[in-house]
Formats: sequence, C-alpha cells, structure tokens
Amino acid sequence: MRLKSSIWVSAYIRRCGIDHIPVMVMRRGAEAAGAIFIKINKLDGSVILFGPAPQTSFEEEGTGRFWMALKGGKSLPESDVDKLLEREINFDPDIWILEVEDRQGRDFLHDERIEG
Repeated sequence: MRLKSSIWVSAYIRRCGIDHIPVMVMRRGAEAAGAIFIKINKLDGSVILFGPAPQTSFEEEGTGRFWMALKGGKSLPESDVDKLLEREINFDPDIWILEVEDRQGRDFLHDERIEG
C-alpha cells in the first residue's frame, strides 16, 4: 500500500528542511491519492518540473512513487511550467503542486528517507 499523498508531502518537506531548502505547497490536492508535481525553482527564472512517471515506465507494481523530469528535465521559464500545470489542473483538479527553491536544482526525490 502506497503512502497517502499528504503524508508523502509532509515527509518531502521535512527532507528538504534538513538542508534548509524552502518548500511551499502551492496547491493542496487530494489527501489520499492526489498526483504530486514538484517545481524546482532555480531562482534564476528557470524551473525544472517533476511529476509522476507513467505506470508503463516501471515493470513491477510496487508501493513507492516513481518520478520523471518532465519536458526532458530541461530548465524552462517559470511561465511555461505554470501553463503546463494549469492544463494538469484542468485535467485533474486533485493534484498537489510543491515548489522547491534551490539554486543548485536539487530535487531529493530518490532519497531513501522519503521513498514510499
């Protein structure tokens, strides 16, 4: 059984806090199973966006969350990412959006302390 989205978000915020990296919940989604999108704001006008990987991108059904950098992991203008997220909201109003501010562009998504 996978962690509820709200619990995963809390763990992620705490993980970023270990390195004093600010994270803001920009949109609160469904408590139990809302998809989570993470904007890594590099504070230079560019953003890297991570979202849930399609289920076809992993073989075994597990309990963890799988992530992929959207748009090829390229840094994009924040306005472009915001437009993309607006389309996601129109498609699924239950999504979460977190924004991480880190000049180095660290995402912490594969940290064993928050996988689950």
